[in-house]
Amino acid sequence: MEKIVVKGGNKLSGEVNVSSAKNSVLPIIAASILCADKCTLENAPMLEDVFVICDVLKSISCNISIDKQSNRIVIDTSDVTCSEASSDLVKKMRASFLIMGPMIARFGKFKISLPGGCNIGTRPIDLHLKGFTALGAEVNVGHGFVEAKANRLIGNKIYLDFPSVGATENIMMAAVTAEGETIIENAAAEPEIEDLAVFLNKMGAKITGAGTDTIRIIGVKKLKGTTHKPIYDRIEAGTFMVAAAISKSKIRINGANEEHLKPVIAKLTEMGVIMEIAEDSIIVDGSKNLKPIDIKTMPYPGFPTDMQAQMMSLLCCIQGTSVITETIFENRFMHAQELKRMGANIKIDGRTAVIEGVERLTGAEVKATDLRAGAALILAGLVAEGTTEIGDIYHIDRGYVSIEEKFKRLGAEIYRIKI
Repeated sequence: MEKIVVKGGNKLSGEVNVSSAKNSVLPIIAASILCADKCTLENAPMLEDVFVICDVLKSISCNISIDKQSNRIVIDTSDVTCSEASSDLVKKMRASFLIMGPMIARFGKFKISLPGGCNIGTRPIDLHLKGFTALGAEVNVGHGFVEAKANRLIGNKIYLDFPSVGATENIMMAAVTAEGETIIENAAAEPEIEDLAVFLNKMGAKITGAGTDTIRIIGVKKLKGTTHKPIYDRIEAGTFMVAAAISKSKIRINGANEEHLKPVIAKLTEMGVIMEIAEDSIIVDGSKNLKPIDIKTMPYPGFPTDMQAQMMSLLCCIQGTSVITETIFENRFMHAQELKRMGANIKIDGRTAVIEGVERLTGAEVKATDLRAGAALILAGLVAEGTTEIGDIYHIDRGYVSIEEKFKRLGAEIYRIKI
């Protein structure tokens, strides 16, 4: 067991390099199953979630080489078998379910345990299953497993009741070798969806419209191996943008893509944060007095739910009343209780949080209740009076590469201890 310890009060300065997006890399690794060939990922983030999905693939006989020095992952799926994936691994991480679509596409059948992941609310897989069924698979759910069979997947028009990222990805992967045309309507439009489509098209797929709400896929008979460098992580970039604002500092964030960060940029600008935006970096200056704002999380291109916790930490430090409405997950305010331990004034009513800014936060012993909550507590610790000790940091390690080292290089007093 480990903790992250943060001593508050230091100004940040310098620059930070954003890692590749975990939420791009996980479906891309799953998609490699579609070809009996080698796929190489360059500049892959060395994260716990990435290692878990690699282990899931190893459990179905993939050969995977991970080079932590060069951040390269080579995946050889030529020996993949249609055996059942490790239930323990699948239950460990929700994204493991993304191998379902590729396995059905390649083998015509697959059985997998129901997935696990962060406890931030119900994230049903019904839309994934609806998509598989529409493509001609026979799907059965029971005794903690999902099983699907199909002699041949056939293209179809599929309307998603909600623009689910995971369902969009799983259906895309299932459809790339289906006979005929598949149209996914009300599809998720996140940049990570577009990145997955770029990867699949490099493999030989025929996908258009990714990044919009309508994706068209013409089925192909066979896919080949390829090499790909995933997009940068917009949530990590957003986290460091908030770090500059909360600590009233000025830092350069390399790998920040303006197009992917529009809602975060808009809200920080509304608060009074100054930004200089270049092609592949953003300089963020939070030295001005900032104003309270209201935020409502929405599917992309709305404000991302994955930035809600970090913004709450910032709003706790701004005089006045701010309101956050969480529309994506019903249980994503668990970090509020931890921030209140640090002196924050937050009232929760259902999916709404009302935040009254306080003059200062104070260090405390807190727990990372989920991945983004952990990042929010680090941000709060940067400005809290005294020392903040954050437990359950395995959540943080699922989505941030060497986060304490990156903050150290910016001048924060932060370190990791064994307990």
